Amino acid sequence: MAHRARFAAAMTAVAHRLPFGLSRVVAPSLLGYLLINLCTFFLDLSILAVAHGVLRWPLPVAVTLSYGTASLTSYAANRVLNFRSRAAVGAQLPLFVAVSVSNYLIFVLGLTDLLAAVGVYFELARVIAALCEAAYLYCMMRWVVFRDSPGSADTAGDVAEDAATPEISRHN
Repeated sequence: MAHRARFAAAMTAVAHRLPFGLSRVVAPSLLGYLLINLCTFFLDLSILAVAHGVLRWPLPVAVTLSYGTASLTSYAANRVLNFRSRAAVGAQLPLFVAVSVSNYLIFVLGLTDLLAAVGVYFELARVIAALCEAAYLYCMMRWVVFRDSPGSADTAGDVAEDAATPEISRHN
């Protein structure tokens, strides 16, 4: 699909132009993940602001709704655009659900509620928790959920080949 190749090519181009030697260590899939998840995080915050800030739903309910919506959006976008997965959804989705549930309990509800309980404004608490979960989720998506996808194998040195042939995995 053309959108997969264009997204991969754009992330590869950006990764190759990173300064200070970062182009040798930052994978294009990390840049793609950050771009996609920044967008879905704004979706998460928007839903949270309306559900908790305007509608006054309890924070755990509002966080659950906002996180669930953003999480599924992130999975779909990362699957198609970033990791370019062609594997069966039935094999990946249970892994993603397990990762999401653990992330949700540890960071989204746990850390967000803890920070809010000690007086941190709920949206700032959610931002702090999101920074923690970003590292966890990227690692889990790259090396667990989408481990057999061509986009999960990219490194800064060999992504050009990967972007050119997204349907072929380079794993032995």
